[in-house]
Amino acid sequence: MKTKSILTEMAPYKPGKQIEDVKKEYNLEKIVKLASNENPFGFSEEVKRKLPALLDQLEFYPDGYAREIREAVASFYNVDENQLIFGNGSDEIVQILCRAFLEKGTNTIMATPTFPQYKHNALIEGAEAREIPLTEDGHHDIEAMLQEIDESTRVLWLCSPNNPTGVLLDQETVDDIIERTPEHVLIVMDEAYFEYADTAKRYPSIEAVQQHNNIVVLRTFSKAYGLAGLRIGYGIADARLVAAMEPAREPFNTSVIAQKAAVIALDDQHFLTQTVAETQQNKKDFMKFCDDAGLRYDQSEANFLLIHLPISGDEMFEYLLTKGFIVRSGEALGLPNSIRLTIGSKEDMQSVQYYMKEKLMQEG
Repeated sequence: MKTKSILTEMAPYKPGKQIEDVKKEYNLEKIVKLASNENPFGFSEEVKRKLPALLDQLEFYPDGYAREIREAVASFYNVDENQLIFGNGSDEIVQILCRAFLEKGTNTIMATPTFPQYKHNALIEGAEAREIPLTEDGHHDIEAMLQEIDESTRVLWLCSPNNPTGVLLDQETVDDIIERTPEHVLIVMDEAYFEYADTAKRYPSIEAVQQHNNIVVLRTFSKAYGLAGLRIGYGIADARLVAAMEPAREPFNTSVIAQKAAVIALDDQHFLTQTVAETQQNKKDFMKFCDDAGLRYDQSEANFLLIHLPISGDEMFEYLLTKGFIVRSGEALGLPNSIRLTIGSKEDMQSVQYYMKEKLMQEG
């Protein structure tokens, strides 16, 4: 059997270490996972309370149109229902976009490092992935990205806040990108961490969708809403653009439980507001620790920080692992001498500060 030749040159996505594996390996009772940017405060109690009722009729396929969550999201953002497409996490929307718009002879442009699935799916479709290094302070190099656009460019990816740096594209920059990007190029604004960004700094991307037919906005219930385990995300775009994408979507790609849980989670804005505020405060406190310790970090508007270290990210990763904390080494992200650390509870952040300081003191 022979696969596509490109697959022999690629590696599957490698997730971070799992809690149970670390417990066994290091003989620890408690593990704090700060590697995957999940919500440490869980998910809405309303979802938990109503979950038993969501387990009825699992013998039937889910609604392929996702009507209930479609109506809820459309109402929440005041957009037309036909402007929405749902996926098994926003990652699947990335896959659908690549499947629909990219092929051999085309190219797509993205920052590096950024969310790796843009490049991964583009290569599978036979497209050329043009990667533009971030600036030293973790921003997209917009001028360099725009210069790479040609008549064969199909998609321009903008991850804001960017993963793994957390840096947000400001309104002036995005407006400039939209104005200077040819209409034949699809602009994808991946806003998986949108809810964590300072409200005063958020780009009005839904308004941009209503004014331009070549913009897709991606959002998810995996991060701030805490439903990562159920896998449901969505895209917002011009209705004609969504209609063009739909044939590339699998018919029953979001589960019954995910659809119903997302409706409940969206309705519980109190949970969202409360946990986002707590995360922002804990991040602010951790940034002060970094300042006091002389550690540089990128200006994150997400629920994580990329912290630059005087030692390798692998060293800090391994040391924190022995103390029961799973973080992400920058070496694995293409950013040597750094770690990406999800903002957790106040207690956990105080503990990880202690161990980071201990490790840095050991290194002199």
